[in-house]
Amino acid sequence: MYGTTTKTGTYTVLDIRKTFEGCEADIRTIARRTGKWSMEYVDKIFHDILLLAEGEYLYSVDIVLLDRETDYVFRASKFIINSSGTATESERAGKNNDWVDLPNTYLSVILSYTNKWHQLQPETKTNFSKNLKLSWGPTSIDNSFSHLNKNNAQLYASKGYELQKTNYK
Repeated sequence: MYGTTTKTGTYTVLDIRKTFEGCEADIRTIARRTGKWSMEYVDKIFHDILLLAEGEYLYSVDIVLLDRETDYVFRASKFIINSSGTATESERAGKNNDWVDLPNTYLSVILSYTNKWHQLQPETKTNFSKNLKLSWGPTSIDNSFSHLNKNNAQLYASKGYELQKTNYK
């Protein structure tokens, strides 16, 4: 056959972990540059992110720097998962130099979930959540970040499992 291609989902849990290595490096750098989170706290965040991603429950991860009094978003990085991509290799982590320790600010993580998560029975969600290190709840933060300028950053990938990073400032 001419001009025919076949795509199969061949990524594994190891590919998911490999793809998220760049995201982890970015989150650790942001935590260090802002001074808002300890590395132990980042470990807990990342544990939960990986567990959700491996279960195919995670759609995106946002790291957000907010004003402590008004919750105004100064900047953010969004990582969107594409489990049926075509990229096989990751770009190098980075583009975090403009994250700084602004006075009266804090960092937050926003997790957005897949339909697979939303379709789980409440008991299944509760049992899964027992394996998480942190408590996750709803947020009122608008994570479209429409008031900020958007720039595509790195694409992290392994065997078609992709994580596209977008920076907002």
